[in-house]
Amino acid sequence: MDVILLSDVEKVGLRGEVVDVARGYARNFLLPRRLAEAATPARVAELRKREDQRARHEARSVEQGREIAELLSKTVLRFEVKAGPTGALFGSVTPTDIADEIWRARKVRVDRRKIGIDTIKRIGRHTVPIDVFEGVVAEVKTLVVPEGGELPPEEELAAMEAAEVAEAEQAEAEPAVDLEAVIAAVDEEEAREELAEELVDSPAVEEAETGEAEPADKD
Repeated sequence: MDVILLSDVEKVGLRGEVVDVARGYARNFLLPRRLAEAATPARVAELRKREDQRARHEARSVEQGREIAELLSKTVLRFEVKAGPTGALFGSVTPTDIADEIWRARKVRVDRRKIGIDTIKRIGRHTVPIDVFEGVVAEVKTLVVPEGGELPPEEELAAMEAAEVAEAEQAEAEPAVDLEAVIAAVDEEEAREELAEELVDSPAVEEAETGEAEPADKD
């Protein structure tokens, strides 16, 4: 099923892209969460027109690329995001977020597919490479800051990341639940309940409860 992504979806695509996904995945996940919409011919045509307009603002020569790269090298992007105590983000900063912020700050269009990161998932000071034009790469300083706060020193950031890694390793070291054993136990319990119901409904039990029984044969 073809859909248009309304947000960047990891391992699926970037916002505005038309992607082919399983129908169940679209109906049960992407569409209800408003991460995508159906790719109707009218919406696809509108999307293509918008992409063409944006492309006019991108570098069209090596000289333009170098000028844009020089401008971006002087740019510092800042994102304030919700983060946990170890610095892990509750969401992420995506290539689309970076492209949008560059446009807002510098009115320069960059191709999101040429931004050299997948997603940023931790607070910190990051350097984001961008292929502005063939053979021209800009490096954009990007600060991902906890919401309502400031970035701690690099030593503290490293300690926070190490703590997160330690927690993950400890979680992996804990005994895993034996799923097959759990399923077997549930099946056994269901079998016992079914057997109990059959015994309750059996004629012998009914006779015992009513006190009636067939007379014994007399020789």
